Amino acid sequence: MNWLLEPLQFEFMRNAFGMAILLGILCAIVGSYLVVEQMSLMANVISHAILPGLSIAFFLGINLSIGALIAGVLSAFTVAWIRQNSPISVDAAMGLVLSSFLALGVMLIELLRTNRIDLNQLLFGDILSVQSQHIVQTFFITLAIAIIVIIFYQPLLYYTFDPLGAKASGLPVNWIYFGFITAVTLTIIASMQSVGVLLVISLLVGPASTAYLLVKELHWMMVGAGIFGVFSSITGMYLSYYLDLPSGPAIVLVIFALFWVAFLFSPRQGLWRKIKAMIQNQ
Repeated sequence: MNWLLEPLQFEFMRNAFGMAILLGILCAIVGSYLVVEQMSLMANVISHAILPGLSIAFFLGINLSIGALIAGVLSAFTVAWIRQNSPISVDAAMGLVLSSFLALGVMLIELLRTNRIDLNQLLFGDILSVQSQHIVQTFFITLAIAIIVIIFYQPLLYYTFDPLGAKASGLPVNWIYFGFITAVTLTIIASMQSVGVLLVISLLVGPASTAYLLVKELHWMMVGAGIFGVFSSITGMYLSYYLDLPSGPAIVLVIFALFWVAFLFSPRQGLWRKIKAMIQNQ
């Protein structure tokens, strides 16, 4: 048990474990909707598109999270607007918006002299530098999103699997989309300090994809993704501590390893099951 308890004697490790658990739960809830709706690339767009908002917020001297939230939501609505008003496919629109917002952010850093923004910290994060205020912020974001999902689970479920039917039945699909994008953006903001905007994609998509291979119902998918996310985050932290590895990449590689285990051995649709079926049929 000593090797389990040893890292906990340090405050920075306790903070890192707390943040890792919260992010595992938060990303599981939001990521499940992303995977089911086949919108995983949207998280990639938003994670890059927050850079202009960060630069402007830094220049104005306001909370960086406010600028990131506005820029992230604006990028998602830009993708939706291009998709609805042109024959451009959604993946092309996402690629265009991602690169354009990222370029705008880099340009604003130079024009507004906001070079004090640490791009390396932003992109790759450092969960070992998390402070108590970051944990509190992430806790309230996680709590708010969890409560909203619990209260509005049925309409969200309807919208997720049949958006046209949800619209025809009178559900406010535009507001649901806005809320969904806001939740994704808040999740990315909460993850900036710890794993960075590039690696948060794995936390959003990886555990949810793993759970998707194992269960059918959305609520069980969220539960499974939460378990995988928390387990991956904690395991990655222990690997980081004992093997002197970068914490963010260690967490991501554990997530990827779990996905491969599910991909190969899932009882419903694992690759090994399909191979056995092919051999038996021959």
